[in-house]
Amino acid sequence: MPVSLPLTPAGPEGRSWTIAGQDGGALVRRSVLPGGVRVLTESMPGLRSATVGLWVGVGSRDETTSHFGSTHFLEHLLFKGTARRSAMDIASAFDEVGGEANAVTGKEHTCYYARVLDDDLPMAVDVLCDMVTSATLAEADVESERGVILEELAMNDDDPTDVVHERFAEAVLAGHPLGRPIGGTPDTINAVGRDDIAAHYAQHYRPAGLVVTVAGGVDHDKVCALVGESLARSGWDLSDDSAADRAPFARRPTTGGAQLITPARRPVVVRRTTEQANVVIGTPSLTATDPRRYAMSTLNAVLGGGMSSRLFQEIREARGLVYSVYSFASGYSDSGYFGLYAGCTPAKTDEVVRLLVAELHRLADGGLPADELARAHGQLRGGLVLGLEDTGSRMSRLGKAELVHGEFIDVDEALARVESVTAEDIRSLAADLAAQELTLAVVGPFDEDREFSLG
Repeated sequence: MPVSLPLTPAGPEGRSWTIAGQDGGALVRRSVLPGGVRVLTESMPGLRSATVGLWVGVGSRDETTSHFGSTHFLEHLLFKGTARRSAMDIASAFDEVGGEANAVTGKEHTCYYARVLDDDLPMAVDVLCDMVTSATLAEADVESERGVILEELAMNDDDPTDVVHERFAEAVLAGHPLGRPIGGTPDTINAVGRDDIAAHYAQHYRPAGLVVTVAGGVDHDKVCALVGESLARSGWDLSDDSAADRAPFARRPTTGGAQLITPARRPVVVRRTTEQANVVIGTPSLTATDPRRYAMSTLNAVLGGGMSSRLFQEIREARGLVYSVYSFASGYSDSGYFGLYAGCTPAKTDEVVRLLVAELHRLADGGLPADELARAHGQLRGGLVLGLEDTGSRMSRLGKAELVHGEFIDVDEALARVESVTAEDIRSLAADLAAQELTLAVVGPFDEDREFSLG
C-alpha cells in the first residue's frame, strides 16, 4: 500500500513513528532525542553495509555578509580535527575498515556522511558526531584549508560547464540569496576570518538543528543509542528541559522569497577561449515542495532527459549541432529554476539557442502524444527504483524528507504520483515556463556585449 506520512518538525521528546511494509521488507522509523536531535533510519534486511549522514539545515543562502563562504569552509574544516581526534585519526578511522567518508554543501543544507560495514557503524556514528559537534577550527587549519578551497574554486572555474551553470543560477535568481555560489568566491573565501567561521558554526550547529539519517543493515533503537552516547561525549548540552531547546528547529518556510528575484534581462556572457560555447537558458520555476514537481520531472524526461528526448533527437540526432544537450530543474524552499543546456560550436550558438526555445514552445503549444507520455513515465519509474538500490540513496531520501519535503514518501506512492501526471499537466507547465522572460548565460569566445537571438 502506498505510504506518504507527514513529518512534524517539533514535538515532545521521544516522539517517533514507524512505517512498516516498505519495499523489500525495509522498515523506516523516526525518533526525536533529547535536545531535539532527529534520527531517521531505514532498516534494509540482508544488507551488511550502512550509510550514515549527519545533516544540518544550513546552506550558502543562510550566510550573513561577514560569513559568506563559511558554510563551504566548514565542510572542509570539520575533517581537520577535534579535541579527541586529529585529521589523520579521522581519515584513518574510515580507511582501516574499508569505508568512505565525505561531505556535501548545498544552498539550504549540509551533510556529512560515511558508508561502512554494519559492524563498523558505531565507529562511523561516533566519528561523524565528534566532527559535527566538536571541531577545533584551529587558525592554522583555516589558513591551510583556505588555499585548498581556492584551488577547488580555480578547478571549477576551469570547467566552462560549471561556470555557465553557476552564472545562470546567479542571473536567474538575481537578488535572492539562492543565487549566490555554494562554494563562495575567491574574494569571499579570502575575506572570511576564523572568528567569522566559528560564529557561523556556533549559530547553526546545535542539537535542535541536527538530523541523523541511517540506511542499511541497521536497528533503529541501536542507532538512537549510538547517537545519544556519541553526542553525550561531545559536550553538547542535551539536558535542558525547556521546550524551546528540546524541540527541533522548525522546517524552513516555503514562501516569502520569490518576490525578491529579478532575473537578468540581458544575456550573461563570460568570455573564454574555448572550442565550444556552453549555453544555459531558463527561468525561475517551482519550489521543492510544489505539487507540480512530479509534472516537472516528467516534463524534463520528455524534453531533455535522455536519448529519446525531444532536445536530443532534434538538436543532436537530426541536426548534429551538439554532443550534450538536456533540460534540468532545481527546487528550493521558496524558489527554484528550470533550464536548458547545450554545448556547441561557437558559430552555431544562435541557431542552438533558437532551437532550445523552440522545443519548449512546441511542447507548450502542441501537447504530448500518449506514447511519449508512457515513455516518460517508464523512464521515471526505472530511474526512481534503480536510484534507491543503494544505502546512500536511501539515507539521502530520509534527510530530504525531514529537511525539505516535510513528508516521507515510499516508492509505491512516488510511483503513483508519477503515473498520475497527465499530458495536460505537462503542456500547462510548459506553457507557464514558455510565457516567462528567459534568462540566458553563455560561456565561450564572445564579447560580453554580444547579443543572441532567442527566436
